[in-house]
Amino acid sequence: MNHHFLRCACAIALCVSAPFNIAFAQTSQIVPAASEPNDDSLDEIVVVANRAPEPLSKIGNSVTVLDQAAITASQLTVVSDLLQQTPGLTVARDGGVGQPTFVFIRGADSDQTAVVIDGVLMNDPSAPGGGYNFANLLTSDVSRIEILRGAQSTLYGSQAMGGVINIETAEPTSPLGGSGTAEGGSHDTGYLTTNVGGKNEEWMWRVSGFWYGTSGIPAFDEQYGGTRLCASQIGGGTGLLRYDFTPDLQLDLRGYYTQARTDFDGFDTPTGNLGDDNEYGKNDQILGYAGLTLHSPERTLTNRIALQYTYTNTRNYDPNAPANYGSPTTETFYGIGTNQREEYQGTWEMTPTAQAVFGAQHERSTIDTLSPEFPPVPPPLENEATIDSGYAQLQAQVAAGLTLTAGERYDRHSVYGGHSDSQLAAAWVLNDSRTILRASFGQGFKAPSLYQLYSEYGNPALRPELAQSWDAGVEQHVWGGRLLLSANYFQTNSRDLIEFFDCTTPAGLCATDPFGYYANIARALARGVELQGALNATDRLSVAFNYTYTYTADRSPGSPTYGQELLRRPEDAANGSVSYRWSSKWSTSAAARYAGPSFDDADTGGEVKLGGYVLLDLRTSYKLRDRLELYARVENATGKHYETAYEYGTLGRVGYAGVRASF
Repeated sequence: MNHHFLRCACAIALCVSAPFNIAFAQTSQIVPAASEPNDDSLDEIVVVANRAPEPLSKIGNSVTVLDQAAITASQLTVVSDLLQQTPGLTVARDGGVGQPTFVFIRGADSDQTAVVIDGVLMNDPSAPGGGYNFANLLTSDVSRIEILRGAQSTLYGSQAMGGVINIETAEPTSPLGGSGTAEGGSHDTGYLTTNVGGKNEEWMWRVSGFWYGTSGIPAFDEQYGGTRLCASQIGGGTGLLRYDFTPDLQLDLRGYYTQARTDFDGFDTPTGNLGDDNEYGKNDQILGYAGLTLHSPERTLTNRIALQYTYTNTRNYDPNAPANYGSPTTETFYGIGTNQREEYQGTWEMTPTAQAVFGAQHERSTIDTLSPEFPPVPPPLENEATIDSGYAQLQAQVAAGLTLTAGERYDRHSVYGGHSDSQLAAAWVLNDSRTILRASFGQGFKAPSLYQLYSEYGNPALRPELAQSWDAGVEQHVWGGRLLLSANYFQTNSRDLIEFFDCTTPAGLCATDPFGYYANIARALARGVELQGALNATDRLSVAFNYTYTYTADRSPGSPTYGQELLRRPEDAANGSVSYRWSSKWSTSAAARYAGPSFDDADTGGEVKLGGYVLLDLRTSYKLRDRLELYARVENATGKHYETAYEYGTLGRVGYAGVRASF
């Protein structure tokens, strides 16, 4: 293992003494509606880039921040709807709210996105790809979202090939306080949230609850004949307890729970194709975190040890299964996945201009899954894998305004063995903080999922998926900070991607797996440009926009789809908004989203083209008093029909109204 430590030492040396031929850099964030003329966006503190608090002026990676004000102003209830308004991200959903939801960062697959909630990496080991399903993630208790683009496995490990979405839930800010929301609207939709919490010199606590319900729309698109409404109910809550034993020793306990029931359409209709069905699914998800943080007396060294636990239980049912298949049960699928992690992380402020982040982690993932609808029922798939990791990253300001970052990670997987990743980044603040240049290079990997390793189509010889990405751009602050403009270029090359090998052409494991098996047979390319702008024209009027061009291509040798676009990822996507505050109490806004044409799989085989679309949303809010606000919105105001997934329905024109109160 000496060569891994040598690479890490070289990376750190490069960070300290790197030459100054730095490429132009990446943009950080778009400020939606600040009213003050002084621009302090470069002083915004973010955590996601370094796993430790740092101002954006020192971050060489591409980061977008959605703070509490932006989340509240959006009025959106579903996190994925909020994410798709940011540059570089697109979303596909198999129907209405509660249906499977996929988030793509810069063209990377949805399973290649690392999702972190309150410091805990979220994924479902029982899913075929092992990724995170955004279907039931609501904005109810979310206070902040940080989006880190590009391959980021150095600090975040497996799945961070496309980027990281870091989500923080709210914390109390007063000795005792709380708030609540009640909303209703189209398709019998109801949305309720409540929370209460408090803090003093030693204690901090908070509990919250939420519920979302809707009669829904047909998951099988009405344009193709779908008629059955697919209802969805999502409920859950969060909890936080923090206690300071001393000013330097802190205990942090957190929990997060969701429970959902959703109707969906399936493929066992008389034609065997997607159509109206009576199927439904239930999903339970639990997050647990316990951490102990110890600061040195001078606060230059912070040590944190943590235990993390995630549990996902998904069960699907088909009331017609016994009639259709002679099945002994209406349960057609269950999947139970768990992650248990023990982690140490240290943050060392070596000097006022140099910081080191380092740590180690042990992770154990388990799968228990079965699809019992086809008798004879096979035995359930029950297996596990472990991965041990160590990482180190150094950030230093080597010249006036110039900050360099370098890091290295090593992972040891119980099945495929060892793997290492590196990262380099640079941020250069010029022109009295009016100009910032950013550039970064990162490596990413995704360990084979437990299903890909051990299922009846599994392959224990699988290697991890790999990616290398780089980006560069410039950000300009003008007009006293009222106008922000930025442009970035990015590129990602992925290889050893895991796909299903069909044994119609016998090869490899076809003798023992005649129907096919998973193999490292695919490659992909993604490159593009992100443009952003935000203008606070007056204290009342603000305008924001972003545009992303993403070229994706299958680069798999010998693939029949070689050179074709990757599925469900449009080349062009843009967002724009205009907000106006008529008075201290009343404000309005209009937001438009454009997505260009994309491609998806057709039931009959091959690919089908999905048309582009423009959606228009209108919002208004009115404060009755300081702690009581009414709001309303119309989404897809023109009633545009569109698809993000072939044959799956999307919401037409819908309207909602609600009230927010706090104490």
